[in-house]
Amino acid sequence: MNQGTVWNEVDQYIAERLIEQDAVLAKVLSTNQEAGLPAIDVSAAQGKFLNLLVQLHGSKRILEIGTLGGYSTIWLARALPPYGKIVTLELDPHHAQIAAANLAHAQVQDKVEIRVGEALEQLALMRDEGVEAFDFIFIDADKPNNPHYLKWALHFSHPGTVIVGDNVVRGGEVLDENNSDPRVIGVRQFYDLLAEEKRITATAIQTVGSKGYDGFMIGIVTN
Repeated sequence: MNQGTVWNEVDQYIAERLIEQDAVLAKVLSTNQEAGLPAIDVSAAQGKFLNLLVQLHGSKRILEIGTLGGYSTIWLARALPPYGKIVTLELDPHHAQIAAANLAHAQVQDKVEIRVGEALEQLALMRDEGVEAFDFIFIDADKPNNPHYLKWALHFSHPGTVIVGDNVVRGGEVLDENNSDPRVIGVRQFYDLLAEEKRITATAIQTVGSKGYDGFMIGIVTN
């Protein structure tokens, strides 16, 4: 059995034993596939990990940069109290439309505001609108802009805000300083900024599973 097969089967094992069968989430993934969305959602185990982080932290306001079809959004929304709120940013209007339908199917639409357009433009608009800080921020969008997203995440943070970034290992390619892939460059710059930034303390955890070899960054804003 090759390594990738083992990773995938262990993910299935974890999901079968620790994550309830969920017809709503299964339907969301099916809808995303039928609509032609790329299959780059977090895994079920990763979704529940995010859900548990929100519960552990007691977050009430979440910013998600990168909605896709709303699969991770649902995991996050389910962890919020009844009065909790998510603002999620999505570039593609088609993806946003699918996400809106999925959120309604999951009955969490009242907790979620989808903002459609370039994330950096939406973040600037949110600043101009005086949008208040968030308790939890999940960065999972185009990787070349990761350093910019981190700067905006810090802008919309307060001491104690948790910031999580996905896909920060990229199959180990993050080690290659000569890699010309803009996604790898963006992630490396993301690490550089985290290393230099005094307002956040962070680490990263390598992950394997049905989504291959990658990792999460998790940090806490200190001031």
